[in-house]
Amino acid sequence: MAIGRRVAPALLLALAGCGLYGSEARRVTPAPDMVERGSVAGGRFISLVGPRRQFAPAFLGVPGTNYDLLRSWIDTQSGEQVTQLYIEASYSGGERTYEGARDGDGQALKFVAISRNEITCDHGCSYAEEFAADLPQRVLEAHRRGLTVIFTAKSGPALAIAVPGEVIDKQFAAIAAARSTLPAAARQ
Repeated sequence: MAIGRRVAPALLLALAGCGLYGSEARRVTPAPDMVERGSVAGGRFISLVGPRRQFAPAFLGVPGTNYDLLRSWIDTQSGEQVTQLYIEASYSGGERTYEGARDGDGQALKFVAISRNEITCDHGCSYAEEFAADLPQRVLEAHRRGLTVIFTAKSGPALAIAVPGEVIDKQFAAIAAARSTLPAAARQ
């Protein structure tokens, strides 16, 4: 049991650095404004993926680019939870290499680099980057009316993402509903 308690945080961190769903997640097609619930790692973790929101026009008109969402994982055995603001950013010009995050109050947030790909350099370069910022429970609770996260890059402009209070509320509601299904020992 003690070993399992030590392994759980490492597994949560590993999931947090993975792509959007992880390879084992059960996919469903949620309503556009709902939080999608799935499972990862053979049911060990509950995944909660909030609605995709465009923060910029789709890159070159390609759907599924330039969006953000909240995502959470809950360990079904320990009840530990990780929540992130996930970003997919595609752009032309010089490579930006996003590397840091802070909230609108200037407090540093843990930045999670996920992937960075050169799309093409045939007629000028374009890139796609995936990254996230960990959002501790205390930060989300302090910003229930809305939160701005500013991502910084080695080069290029900072990217400010506003997360409205209603999106945070939907994530909190989905987390509470998921927690209610956990064994009593994991709900604490």
